[in-house]
Amino acid sequence: MLSRHSFHKSRKQMTDPRRLRELRTVEAMLACYCRRVHGGCGPLCVHCDALLDYATTRLERCQFGCGKPVCAKCPVHCYQPRMRDQIKQVMRYAGPRMLLRHPILTIRHFLDARRSPPPNRCL
Repeated sequence: MLSRHSFHKSRKQMTDPRRLRELRTVEAMLACYCRRVHGGCGPLCVHCDALLDYATTRLERCQFGCGKPVCAKCPVHCYQPRMRDQIKQVMRYAGPRMLLRHPILTIRHFLDARRSPPPNRCL
């Protein structure tokens, strides 16, 4: 599991603005979810921090690079089924609330979702 320090370090290493924006969106969703569902008032709880670390790793290792679609439209599901269920739960809760709390991130995410996904490549 990445510590808070290594998370910020990996965030600095990610140079693609599209993936960095997606990471900020996931981070904002997790903060909203953790604050309301887990009752945290400061940094993320251990459970949400682990999910953020996992999402960061998946974004860093995405095979599509700069042409990455939003995860919901991606032809390759790189999340483990258990982690995919957890992030879906977070997005179901935080998604509708994001427009009020983070309108710019939400609008940019909607625009990114309109992009067509790349063709499925064999590895």
